Amino acid sequence: MNTINNRPPQSCKLLGLADYQAGAIVSRTLIDRPVGNVTFFAFDEGQRLSEHTAPFDALVNVIDGEAEVVIAGQAFSVKIGDMIIMPANQPHAVNAVKRFKMLLTMIRG
Repeated sequence: MNTINNRPPQSCKLLGLADYQAGAIVSRTLIDRPVGNVTFFAFDEGQRLSEHTAPFDALVNVIDGEAEVVIAGQAFSVKIGDMIIMPANQPHAVNAVKRFKMLLTMIRG
C-alpha cells in the first residue's frame, strides 16, 4: 500500500489514484492518522470484501462504477456520485457489480 501522507499539498484526480487490475482489489492509503484514515479502492468487476465489522463509522464515496453494499443484512445499490455510511459494529460487505472505485473515510472516535 502506498501512502501520500507526508507529501506537500497537491491537487490530483480521484479516478487516477489507482488503476483497475484484473481479478483484484487495489487500495491506496491517502491519509493514515490516529483519529482516522482515508483509503482509495479500485475493485475489478466481481471482486468483494467479505462481511466483517469495524469498531468505527466508515463513509464510502463512490467515484466510479457500481457496487452493492450490504449492512446488517440489508443490500444497497450504490453508483457513481453516491455515498453510504457503514455504522460502527454493524456487519457489512462490499461487492463490485461493475468495476468500482471508492473513497473510504474511517473515523476512529
